[in-house]
Amino acid sequence: MKQSTRLLGLALVAGLVAAAPAWAQPVAATASPIPPPTVDKGDTAWMLVSSLLVLMMSVPGLALFYGGLVRTKNMLSVLTQVLMIVCMVAVIWVTYGYSIAFTGGSAFFGGLSKAFLIGVDANSRAATFSNGVYIPEYVYICFQMTFACITPALFIGSVAERVRFSPLMLFSALWVTLIYFPIAHMVWYWGGPDAVAAAALKGASALAAQNADAGYLFQKGALDFAGGTVVHINAGITGLVLCILLGKRIGFPKEAMTPHSLTMTMIGASLLWVGWFGFNAGSNLEANGVTAVAFINTFVATAAAGLSWLLVEQAVHGKPSLLGAASGVVAGLVAVTPASGYAGPMGSVVLGLIVSPLCFFFVSTVKSKFGYDDSLDVFGVHCIGGITGAILTAVLDAPYLGGQGIADYATKPGAMVAGSYDMLTQLWIQTQGVAITLVWSGVGATLLFFAVDRLWGMRPTAEVEREGLDIAEHGERAYNY
Repeated sequence: MKQSTRLLGLALVAGLVAAAPAWAQPVAATASPIPPPTVDKGDTAWMLVSSLLVLMMSVPGLALFYGGLVRTKNMLSVLTQVLMIVCMVAVIWVTYGYSIAFTGGSAFFGGLSKAFLIGVDANSRAATFSNGVYIPEYVYICFQMTFACITPALFIGSVAERVRFSPLMLFSALWVTLIYFPIAHMVWYWGGPDAVAAAALKGASALAAQNADAGYLFQKGALDFAGGTVVHINAGITGLVLCILLGKRIGFPKEAMTPHSLTMTMIGASLLWVGWFGFNAGSNLEANGVTAVAFINTFVATAAAGLSWLLVEQAVHGKPSLLGAASGVVAGLVAVTPASGYAGPMGSVVLGLIVSPLCFFFVSTVKSKFGYDDSLDVFGVHCIGGITGAILTAVLDAPYLGGQGIADYATKPGAMVAGSYDMLTQLWIQTQGVAITLVWSGVGATLLFFAVDRLWGMRPTAEVEREGLDIAEHGERAYNY
């Protein structure tokens, strides 16, 4: 009996020893702070739809918005400029633009390791903002391509009706190469959440090296969810530079230069609003709760800004106008862009109410005071709206004001740091981001203008300008009646 009991005890001990590795395995797996990488079909589908929505913002959205604002004789010139800038930049993007913007190199420029999309295939993955969650890299390339395409198309509104097509295309190609791609790299390039978490596990030196690989403004902690600096301030200050250097339209401001079709402008503004949900909510790179935050913020900030502009216009001019309503909608979209994934809905409403009076002041009083001919108010709406949104992102992101806080991928991957949010520090960081974008884009656009103007001549003759760019530049008319 004792012998049997002893044998049974030995068998139990052996069984426990044999089972130990099986018990230890689940514990080891759950101890890892980085979940295994996954590519979700829902995220992929959402990002493909978002890419289509942002493309729709350019063509036909922006083209119709701008086209309706110019005079009949210049309608086709604006449509052609927008359409061809989109086509040209898309080719540049896959040739070398994506590589400069989104590969490692320096803090200001990426490298050429993915020029011509070398090394990218159907199995390549791009990081999102959640640990272990990825999307196909081709999807990420397409999404970011739409941003690169629309940004130079924005600043043509500042020089509409008085710029030659071919020199403008050359300027735009150089501009995206030397200004847009570096700004995108500085603001948005980093290794991704898993790379940061993995480096943190290796120690402080590895984490520092990983952070040093990111873009200059990303390293500083600048927040720009969907392009307040990269897109709107960038294009807006370039528009101001171009309209000043190119000079005023013949007859400005003595002759009436009223929009020829506010119906088209309304259609374009509506398409911009719808497409902007892809622009902002798509910038989360996933379909989750933060995507919903960006979506609702894009909705309510825009609505509040449209109402705010109309109220200001009613008070100043005594009549609410469709042009004012459309301008307010665009101002709201611009302002909420950098804050869309960080702010709370009520903070976004306040942002929309604030931005329209500021933009209204610039497109009316400031523009009149200094006399620059910003044809379609790109500076007054996009640059001023972008600055407002970028600065106030630091306020609206505060968790105690309904914001999302800042994710900490090093100490607790993906978790928001609510208690340690420092608004004053973030305000200073945001201000630096705005200032660097203004200087980089403003100085760069000035140098590029003089180079292209000296080489080719940016402005048409007075005779061509009076006749209209549609016939002189493109040999056709928008309307045959």
